[in-house]
Amino acid sequence: MSGKDNPLVFELSRTGRRGYRLPELDVPAREPGSLVDPRLLREKQPRLPEVGEVELIRHYTALSRRNYGVDLGFYPLGSCTMKYNPKINEQVAAFEGFTRLHPLQPESSVQGILGLMYELLAALSEVTGMSWGTLQPFAGAHGEFTGMKLFKAFFEKRGEQGRRKILVPDSAHGTNPASAHLAGFDVVEIHSDSRGLVSLESVRDHLDESLAGIMMTNPNTLGLFEEDILEISAAVHEAGGLLYYDGANLNAIVGKVRPGDMGFDVVHLNLHKTFSTPHGGGGPGSGPVLVSETLLPFLPVPEVVKRNDGYHLDNDRPDSIGRLSGFYGNVAVMVRAYAYLLTMGRDGLARVGELAVLNANYLKERLKASFDLPYDRICKHEFVLSARRLKERFGITALDVAKRLLDFGIHPPTVYFPLIVQEALMIEPTETEGLEVLDRFVAVMERIADEARQSPETLRQAPGNTPVGRIDEGLAARKPIVRWHPEDES
Repeated sequence: MSGKDNPLVFELSRTGRRGYRLPELDVPAREPGSLVDPRLLREKQPRLPEVGEVELIRHYTALSRRNYGVDLGFYPLGSCTMKYNPKINEQVAAFEGFTRLHPLQPESSVQGILGLMYELLAALSEVTGMSWGTLQPFAGAHGEFTGMKLFKAFFEKRGEQGRRKILVPDSAHGTNPASAHLAGFDVVEIHSDSRGLVSLESVRDHLDESLAGIMMTNPNTLGLFEEDILEISAAVHEAGGLLYYDGANLNAIVGKVRPGDMGFDVVHLNLHKTFSTPHGGGGPGSGPVLVSETLLPFLPVPEVVKRNDGYHLDNDRPDSIGRLSGFYGNVAVMVRAYAYLLTMGRDGLARVGELAVLNANYLKERLKASFDLPYDRICKHEFVLSARRLKERFGITALDVAKRLLDFGIHPPTVYFPLIVQEALMIEPTETEGLEVLDRFVAVMERIADEARQSPETLRQAPGNTPVGRIDEGLAARKPIVRWHPEDES
């Protein structure tokens, strides 16, 4: 925002001021055109602000205070597990021995990080009940796509190219059908039953020779454990299909239940959600993929292997789907996850699941009197409320509730997802929040419900005390203004 009290850094600019000076060159200077294709060079110098160090620091500090993060307050973003991550893991990832590595170094000089990657894969395989995997995928969706490529390679090797049908529940994350489609499969939606679950009956109609498999999240995006998973797994396998596990919700069952024991053939994990990396704002991420013994031959290369003389990057997989990334994945996230696993141990991970479930059920029970609860059952790490009743009676939507939460310094939950719940408010407290934080959230939500009845216009105009008021979200998505020009100012 420009203005007398909040001038832009461009408006503070004064010719000749400097906040930093580069050191003198210790090599001969060269013309830019000798280093870069002249066609790629600017015709004019960029209009960068010229400010002193004080103005520069204040500018970036002010920007940082406009951001919201879990270090500032409650962040109950359903399906995304925005939990506090211990700072010790950040410190470990910043060790010089990790940050100064280069992926093109000889194997003999990177035995430490290769050993860490190998041991991390071993730990993740144990946590998930799978045989082995890859750390290359950079995010959950990348892991999903990898899993679908593994499905495809498996069926092609068996000469069953006709298996093109992937079943996806209507409560699934949107990346599930997208990943299956991009990998060349035909997506068939499976409807949830009255329990909010995938039933064996809903799957049976699709158990034929065209079935490639099913993608499931367990617990699902309603926060409910898929009770029929063993029966569904047996039926899909008997029909010749495979099962894919979306690991975004592993936080609820880590240390308690393993996807491999449920019968899944491929699992992707979100290290940046379950295993300790701050990921607000879109990154960084890591989406390792673990597989059952059946799919081991198709894993990406190179893989880290352990031999008597140390750790190596091995490309000896004739049926591999190939390389997934330029090098070996997001290594800094792997280091954080490894530190987290070592710190927590087996008992600590089990406690994570226990507290995540306890916190979610506490909030659910406290809030169901003020909001609709479409599925009034014991949940896992998250649950879904609905503002449908508020909309019908007072014209207040889930978006209005979310915007009003900003006025109380609380990040809103996910809204309008999953799509099977009208005016959905998807809430995940995570295991890291204490009772006082949860009670304040309840009090704020109850106040908002009261405001919907008594002063609905307050909610429609919210937020009122943030740096920017309510924006036109459709216009912001279609025609975003992402840079400032002097001529924009009147």
